[in-house]
Amino acid sequence: MTGPGRARAVVEALRDVVGRAAAHVASADRDQAVAYDVASMSAAVAAAGELLDPGAGYGAGRDADPDAGHSAGHGTNTGADHGADHGADHGADHEADLALLYAADVAADLAGRLTGREALWGVDGTALDGVAAHVAAGRDPAFLERVAERVLATREAGPRHLSAELQLVRAAFREFAADRVAPVADRIHRDDEDIPADIIDGLAGMGCFGLSIPAEYGGAAEGDELAAMVVVTEELSRASLGAAGSLITRPEIIATAIARGGTEEQKRRWLPMIASGERLCAVAVTEPDFGSDVARITTSATRDGDEWVLNGVKTWCTFAGRAHYLLVLARTDPAGHRGLSLFVVDKPSFTGHEWRLTQEGGGSVEGRAIRTLGYRGMHSFEVRFDGWRVPAADLIGGDGGLGRGFYLQMQAFANARLQTAARAVGVMQSALELAVDYARQRSVFGRPLADYQLTRAKIARMAASIAACRAFTFAAARAVTAGDGQLEAAQVKQLACRAAEWVTREAQQLHGGYGYAEEYGISRLFVDARVLSIFEGADEVLALRVIARRLIKP
Repeated sequence: MTGPGRARAVVEALRDVVGRAAAHVASADRDQAVAYDVASMSAAVAAAGELLDPGAGYGAGRDADPDAGHSAGHGTNTGADHGADHGADHGADHEADLALLYAADVAADLAGRLTGREALWGVDGTALDGVAAHVAAGRDPAFLERVAERVLATREAGPRHLSAELQLVRAAFREFAADRVAPVADRIHRDDEDIPADIIDGLAGMGCFGLSIPAEYGGAAEGDELAAMVVVTEELSRASLGAAGSLITRPEIIATAIARGGTEEQKRRWLPMIASGERLCAVAVTEPDFGSDVARITTSATRDGDEWVLNGVKTWCTFAGRAHYLLVLARTDPAGHRGLSLFVVDKPSFTGHEWRLTQEGGGSVEGRAIRTLGYRGMHSFEVRFDGWRVPAADLIGGDGGLGRGFYLQMQAFANARLQTAARAVGVMQSALELAVDYARQRSVFGRPLADYQLTRAKIARMAASIAACRAFTFAAARAVTAGDGQLEAAQVKQLACRAAEWVTREAQQLHGGYGYAEEYGISRLFVDARVLSIFEGADEVLALRVIARRLIKP
């Protein structure tokens, strides 16, 4: 059987196991340990399926991107071989190998989770016996070495299959990231600096903040905006998650909420300013005592004539200092999630780690940056509202928006989760490039590190994981564009973010002691990757509250 046939057989067997387990598990709330595993494996299996046909839906044919091997301005090795057109080398045979490798790894993971819990899964322990030979082929060290040979030559997991338009988008943002972001990324991280204005202004000039805003409101959305968002986000995150990769997430969230729930007057007032970058954005949803349990938040908004008065504390409000618009979810009624509404709070932009505003009459709002391990540059703030007055006209949807905040926020989070998956792919791609560069240059016991079988096995598995997550991210973008995609967005976010932790850890390990030094960029990637499974929906919350609930039928 050929590589694609082997991979397809493994994927079909995996789908069958996950499907039977989902039908067997009675309750995601009561059977959390098993439900978490089933949900996590469903995401990995879905990604494996997408990797079988990674060109579908990218807006292009099957030709490899002519620039897929370029590494301008990033990493430590810029040899000519990295920029070569490697379409033949990274052709269908390599994609088939990646698909088989990844499917075999998923099968091994599933087998480990299943062992000893067969009765709880409702699946016989021999469920994967029929594809054991295919799994063995995909895990053969000699096979992994063959896959790694191509990755070591190109620093790429595989071709992108982007349309001509998306290739131009990718090239433009890769050049911007190389020229403006990469040179300052490590300094911003080490010193916890603000993002330089020239990065923000440059991205605004490229239309970065209006990618999902309709043209009639000053944006650039043309029907395939989520694919463009994925491409842009990956390229910016490849240079720096904290200094560029997350800049478009907050305007994406707030613009989605306004576009879906705002009045026409509000759309025309807010969206053009967001699209142009004149007004930067932040999101104030999470609270200290509730975390991901958004429905229980207590920050209140009380009507007083033509104003609403906000009281409460929000936390993890990324970019709340520089932002002009804060998207604030507040309680306007005690009725659970139905009592939440969304406000756009207008404020001046502040640099630094602390800020405070006061109003006539005594209202105040202040922010204090939370020191973090990584993800620096944008700063995440705790924001405290004390009698802060907001015009009634700044309630999204006006009076018709009362009680709709939870639903609008959840819809906006689907796009944010998709974007976070793209951020994870960008971080992983950067880690792969640095790992390849170091492995090729470093000699250990008289041989290049890249010549060792274990090094090659690691690099091959890293590449397969990146390729699968990238393919699934585009598939999820198609699903969201089609009108739902909540499940796929949650799955790819959960999967890609966990994968980023593993990929950056392996890349750091290949660097040895140097990987622990701040002067090497891989240490920044490692600590940045850690946040990905926490924000925009924590790993466990996505698995149990979103994915499992959609898979497991009561």
